[in-house]
Amino acid sequence: MACKLIEQFREYNITAIKITPHFHETTPGLGTIYEETGYAIYEETNRNTTKDTSRMLQSGACKVYFAKVLDNRLKFVFEKIMDFIPAGTPIICESPALRNFIDPGVFVIMTSGTINKHKNISHLQSFPHVMFKLEELKSISKIPIGFKDGKWKVISA
Repeated sequence: MACKLIEQFREYNITAIKITPHFHETTPGLGTIYEETGYAIYEETNRNTTKDTSRMLQSGACKVYFAKVLDNRLKFVFEKIMDFIPAGTPIICESPALRNFIDPGVFVIMTSGTINKHKNISHLQSFPHVMFKLEELKSISKIPIGFKDGKWKVISA
């Protein structure tokens, strides 16, 4: 979903952010910005892998930030990343947990009829959101979301 949106709005010079609570080993192409206890922030520079952050660059993002962070530092780390991004820059952020701390222009929840990752997202569904099924994305050419006057908005049919 993130890559499809980035591709759809590539002329807007999107900055993409991926945040995870998983502290996997870093891979080539991740330039370290910060590494502290409980979090690490990187900039993705390698567009030639199958990693999500690399695919975000392939889709047209101008910059991609990747953060590994414990939930208790999530808002702090997001704010640190935001310090690097010029005001008014369109941002696409992949982080369900961040929704507990910020109110995005559009919050998208992805589901699947065939892939079951066993994540309980019921608490996220109480926030205003739009929901798409992964299988539906393959059949639509344009996601009904727009960026106008510096804000993401759902486009009504």
